[in-house]
Amino acid sequence: MLDVRAVNSWYGDSHVLHDIDLRIEEGARVAILGRNGAGKSTLLKSIMNGGPRVDGEVIWNGANLERMPSFRRARIGMALVPEDRRIFTHVSVAENIEMARYAASMDRPAAPATDIVRRFPMLEPLAARLGGQLSGGQQQMLAVARGVAARPRLLLLDEPAEGLAPVIIEQLARDVKSACESDGMALLLSEQNVWFARQCTEHVYLLSSGRIVFSGNWSAFDRETEFVHKHLAL
Repeated sequence: MLDVRAVNSWYGDSHVLHDIDLRIEEGARVAILGRNGAGKSTLLKSIMNGGPRVDGEVIWNGANLERMPSFRRARIGMALVPEDRRIFTHVSVAENIEMARYAASMDRPAAPATDIVRRFPMLEPLAARLGGQLSGGQQQMLAVARGVAARPRLLLLDEPAEGLAPVIIEQLARDVKSACESDGMALLLSEQNVWFARQCTEHVYLLSSGRIVFSGNWSAFDRETEFVHKHLAL
C-alpha cells in the first residue's frame, strides 16, 4: 500500500532524514521507535507532505505522490494525528469529530460522530464538552478519534502516549488497536514508549539520527537488547 523509497528530508539547510526506505502493507501496524530528535515526526510529516522538503519517492498503491498536497493525501486515505493534537478548543468533542468528515474519501465515507464516540469509551460522557475543557489525556483521545473518523486506510500517529498517565496509555492502546481491527486500517506509529508501541503494532523500525538502523518484528527486536539499548537509551 505505502512504499517510502530513498527519502531524504530537510528543514532549511538541516538534513534530518537520510535515505529512508520502509513499506506498509494493507492493514499492517508498524512502529517507528527512536529518541527525541531521531526524525520520527519528520518522517510522518514527509509522508503526509506536511512541512519538510522531501526528496525521494512516496508511493501509494503504485502511484508516486510527488508534490501532492497534504489535503489530497487525506482524501486518498491518509490521516495524520500530530504530536501537538491540534484539536479545536472552542467547539465540542462531537463537533471536533464531525469536522473529520471533510477528509473522507468517496469510497470510504466518514463514520458518524456518535459511532466514533462509542469506540472511545472515555469520550462518551464528554461528547458535548468543549475541546478546551478536556484534560491532556482526553484531548489525546479526541485527536485520535478525529483521525479515525475519516476512516483512513493509513493512520499516522505521532507520539500519542507522550505525557499521559499510565491508565490513559493503557486505554488508548486498547482503543487504537480496536479501531485498526474494526476498519482494517493500517497504522504507522511514531513513539518512544516501547510498551505502548508493542501493544499496538507488529513490526518495528528503529530510527537513529535520521537513519533506519533496525527493521523486524518484536521477537527480533527483543533479541537485539544491546543494540536497541544503544539507540534508545538516554
